[in-house]
Amino acid sequence: MSEESARGGADGDESGVVRRDRFSGGPARSFLSSLAADERIFEADLEVDRAHTLMLAEQGIIDAETAGSILTALDAIEVAGHDSLPDGEDVHEAIETAVIDRVGADGGMMHTARSRNDEVATCIRYRLREDVLDAIETTLALRQSLLDVADTHAETIMPGYTHLQPAQPTTVAHWALSYEGAVRRDTERLLEAYARINESPLGGAAFAGTTFDVDREFTASLLGFDGVVVNSMDAASSRDFLLETTQALSTHATTLSGLAEDLIIFANRGFVSIADDYSSTSSIMPQKKNPDTLELVRAVAGDAAGNVQGLTTTLKGLPRAYNRDLQRATTHAWETVDAAVEASEVAAGAIATADWNEEALTAEAGAGFSTATGVADLLAANGLPFRTAHELVATAAENSSDYDALDAAAEDVLGEPLGSYVDPDAVADALDPAESVASRNSRGGPAPEATAPQLESGRDALDADESTHSELAAELETAHTALREEVNDYV
Repeated sequence: MSEESARGGADGDESGVVRRDRFSGGPARSFLSSLAADERIFEADLEVDRAHTLMLAEQGIIDAETAGSILTALDAIEVAGHDSLPDGEDVHEAIETAVIDRVGADGGMMHTARSRNDEVATCIRYRLREDVLDAIETTLALRQSLLDVADTHAETIMPGYTHLQPAQPTTVAHWALSYEGAVRRDTERLLEAYARINESPLGGAAFAGTTFDVDREFTASLLGFDGVVVNSMDAASSRDFLLETTQALSTHATTLSGLAEDLIIFANRGFVSIADDYSSTSSIMPQKKNPDTLELVRAVAGDAAGNVQGLTTTLKGLPRAYNRDLQRATTHAWETVDAAVEASEVAAGAIATADWNEEALTAEAGAGFSTATGVADLLAANGLPFRTAHELVATAAENSSDYDALDAAAEDVLGEPLGSYVDPDAVADALDPAESVASRNSRGGPAPEATAPQLESGRDALDADESTHSELAAELETAHTALREEVNDYV
């Protein structure tokens, strides 16, 4: 039998090493193929192949010379790149074919004691770890930008809204810290997802394990995983880690969308100017400065939510163990992480370079009688039932927001002048937006003395998460270096 025949037509013109002649042609071949989309996991597959080959050699399943030949071929394939691979249903088959092209039939020993099912599951997790670390890094940068804005604008008064209506005065710091807290939770969710991604399915084979004496912990260690997905059926077929990651990224995209929406509205009202790097102009109206990048950030949330739904629908009701539907599942995660990373980077840059119009913010802070709640609180603090105080201030608000209107309302509601209940100077302070903010010094409030500990807590949490991120990235780099050293012992 010729070498080509032994390889089952490894040149790719008729059949491949995995499918053989029986399944080599027909119009469905291109429909089945994921080779182009698999470029994303090309490097991951090579690393998984290396780790598996080393394990086979260490366990005496293949001899050292064969392992060395396979590992040398994998290095050559890496140098040649994804575009040089022969045709195949996927990158795994194409790499295996390329190895056999270089080594001969013994190259097929690389696939001993595994299936493409556990192989692809491992490759996805391997690559997704890196993508999630990238996503985490962008959340850290965004948190830094928000904390810097909060630090700079601790005393910058601004209007606060509910239902997009003037509600109560607050500060730019308080606003920024509200988003910092949300993004901090986004970071936490991604870190938690990372921990569940970082388990190795390799060695689970098709789903029922293998008769060979494999060392799953060894390959997990070589690839930088924290451990293994123990049950072999779970290892090969589960994609809950993909769904969890996509959901976490979708939640982050939703946070970004709200942040972008606020900035777009603030820019419209002249409260903030978005830097030219994050804006564009009209093709016909030369005076326009549009927050286009933020509008795209806002739109990413819809794409991410769609990918969550698409992935959930793909996974819903799949029987154990492996099903080809899973080939289309991964794209939802890749698209979401790429979009979320880019959107997060843009949001961080836009926040860091925005110019806040303190004069306009201060002037608008008291609009719409936004200090009304403070007046009602003052009356309640001086013995008036809050609901009665609420009615009094609401009655005044129908006419004006000054002391005279409040005094007239007191005569209508209470039958007595306002001064009978509260010092007029205290009312004047409550009506002043800056004084109103300063008085709201409860934990988590907008007063500078209340935002100071929020800022400190935010910086402490950022430092801790940056340290965790660096440690995780270093662990992967250490594993990569250790794997290379193991390979070098054979090639």
